[in-house]
Amino acid sequence: MTTWQQIWEFIKEWYWIPMLILYVGVIITILSENRSPSKSLAYMLVLVFLPVIGLIVYYFVGRKPLFKKTAFEKKRLVDRQKMQQYYQQLKPEMEERLLMLEQKIGNMALPFRYLYYQHQSLISKDNCVTLLNNGEEKFPALFEAIENAGAHIHIEYYILTADDVGNRLTDILIKKSREGVKVRVIADDVGSKKLKDIPSRLREAGIPFLRTMPVAFTSLANSNYRNHRKIAIIDGVIGFIGGINLDDRYWNNGKHELYWRDTAVKIEGPAVKLLQVQFILSWFFSGGKDDFGNGDDYFGKKHEKKGDAIVAFAASGPNSEASYVMETILLAINQARKSVRICTPYFIPTDQLTSALVIAAANGVEVELILPEKSDSFIVQHASFSFIKPLLERGVRVYLYKKGFIHSKTISIDGTLAFVGTVNMDTRSFFLNFEITSVVYEGAFCRSLEESFEKDKNNSRLITIEYWQSRSFIHRGFDSVCRLVAPLL
Repeated sequence: MTTWQQIWEFIKEWYWIPMLILYVGVIITILSENRSPSKSLAYMLVLVFLPVIGLIVYYFVGRKPLFKKTAFEKKRLVDRQKMQQYYQQLKPEMEERLLMLEQKIGNMALPFRYLYYQHQSLISKDNCVTLLNNGEEKFPALFEAIENAGAHIHIEYYILTADDVGNRLTDILIKKSREGVKVRVIADDVGSKKLKDIPSRLREAGIPFLRTMPVAFTSLANSNYRNHRKIAIIDGVIGFIGGINLDDRYWNNGKHELYWRDTAVKIEGPAVKLLQVQFILSWFFSGGKDDFGNGDDYFGKKHEKKGDAIVAFAASGPNSEASYVMETILLAINQARKSVRICTPYFIPTDQLTSALVIAAANGVEVELILPEKSDSFIVQHASFSFIKPLLERGVRVYLYKKGFIHSKTISIDGTLAFVGTVNMDTRSFFLNFEITSVVYEGAFCRSLEESFEKDKNNSRLITIEYWQSRSFIHRGFDSVCRLVAPLL
């Protein structure tokens, strides 16, 4: 027997010892991180039943990132420091505005109060908020606003693709840069993998282009924490936010088989300054230089009254001390007296969210939830389906959207308070990704969102408890199996 054969025989006989040590070390690490019991158990089940694959999964998505206690905590401190000056300067005005809101809408003002005191999120009035359904409405409005830009353009998106939409946007940005408009672009490193030559074209035109949290072999665990935001700001006076990425899929122009239903909003007024703050904080975190001067070009202009909407933004991420987005949503649901209407493409709720929905339904609130009948993720879809039965049993009305894939991320409370943004109703959006949602109080806008919800209901089918229980054993089995890994999704 050769030396190499002897070595191979030794490895085959004793390889289990280092593997056992490795597994024990990983399990101790999981337990010491004090995650939620469901998430810890899910990782350990994957490790036990899928030995090698389980280790790979944990390495990629389970470990807390190497820079979590440095970059994320630094971002949290920087965010607070940069917000503090605005917070203190506007404190008397904000407290007066909160008092006015409470007198006008009672407990429905509590989400605004929470965001102000816990998240230092300022509250703006005199805004015009326009609902944009699908890419067919958003992209023309976005391109027109960018074409008319005179000072600066800020773009921050999870997905930017080198297709018709992405290339057209790039052409316009380069054109505006040559006209002297200051342009900055941020794209997520994982979401925007099909950029082709867009970064080089932008940089050649003198446009700074940054990737959020670039993923390399030495930082694979960081791929679990993404910038899921979709923000565009033009001249500090027009802003866009919502679920629509810069990708052809969101424009139903006949080139794609699957109809893509999504929602965004166009905001005009002082709220855009608050959106500007979030972009600038992302710019610093992504490695951008502090080249915003004294800020007058971005925050100094006094806004004219554009409308009657009161707007705040709930933003959170892996750097947050708490899930401000989730807690704001829970607080809003708890104030509902008439209705709660939610659209979400992915539904992996926390126990708190499930409890809030069933308690609202038990108290006579009409709770309605629209989910996609067909999803772009088999595992996430079946994991989502596993959470439906308890809701049906407690009176929540669940609809499955059948016209295509619904990617909207909207919430309407009593037809008077609205959320439109990037936040899915899942643990990833609540705890892992950088997310943002607008919180809007304004009658006309909320009515338009309610009308949109009704149209989506007409393209959906209502699920009954009898139907749900009658599904085949295979379908219900897929739901149960996928739910085991739901805390990891």
